[in-house]
Amino acid sequence: MRFATWMFAGACFLSLQACATSQPCISSPAKVSVPAVYVPIAGFDAETNAKLQAFFERHKDTPGRKVAVFDGDGTVFGQTPHYMADECLYRYAAAHPERKPALLAEMGKMVNVSIPYVQGRVRYFAGKELQWQRDQGERCFNEMYADKMYKPMQDLFVNLKAQGFEAWVVTASPEAMYQQFLSKQLGIPIYRVVGIRAVIRGGLVTDTFVQPIPQDHGKKEAIETFIQTRPLLVGGNSRGDKEMIEFASDLRLIVNPDEHVAEDQTESIFDYAKREGWLVVRIRDVPRPDFPSLSSKQFGIRINKTRDVK
Repeated sequence: MRFATWMFAGACFLSLQACATSQPCISSPAKVSVPAVYVPIAGFDAETNAKLQAFFERHKDTPGRKVAVFDGDGTVFGQTPHYMADECLYRYAAAHPERKPALLAEMGKMVNVSIPYVQGRVRYFAGKELQWQRDQGERCFNEMYADKMYKPMQDLFVNLKAQGFEAWVVTASPEAMYQQFLSKQLGIPIYRVVGIRAVIRGGLVTDTFVQPIPQDHGKKEAIETFIQTRPLLVGGNSRGDKEMIEFASDLRLIVNPDEHVAEDQTESIFDYAKREGWLVVRIRDVPRPDFPSLSSKQFGIRINKTRDVK
């Protein structure tokens, strides 16, 4: 036994010596290099980069969890001419007219940012497997939205990771549809993509909703319920993200805010953001000419505004 042990140890020593003196040798997987300090983001102006750098400096030694939360559509990737959740759903509906036509007719009478409507997206695919829905979402993204990821936001996620932050997405789109592709595109764990969530039984997504519904004020409640700490940074893109953005304890960011004043408002979300000192960024979001737009052409869904930023 002692002899065998000695032989094993000697073999290990010779193996290590060989690695030190010759090539090639088996090595551990290479680690992904991440910046140790804030790396300025191309696509953001000097003022934006300066404010982001100052933010990271303020929290270099902040103890405990450091959390940043962002909306999905229109904040980390484009939403023109349609939300991906809509275009993906209606593309499937056009190919499968027998599936839940009464629900589609009901949804057609609703505003597509209302809570009943965004729940309708989940109800439409209820009964399908969780993994099927994740794959379907990734397929839709790859085929129609891959060129609409916001590179500056992806770079911000890289900086957040390098500085020890947990980065999350809280979206009013179906969680099962968005989790897989967003986790890959943003380099975050799949559980950090929180959307309209339903109970899963036997691997199937049901139409029993898990509260809160992350739309409007429900996004703030979703942060408190599912993330369970107050974020240092929150980013969104619309009036529907206002409560969530204001929950940030430090930096509040908004992407492509509307400058028009809604009928029930006294000022635009852009004017409000400027007055409150939010960080406003502009990122180009223009649909390509060959985009199918089944949402509007076949199902009458409204078209989202183009953001033609030079």
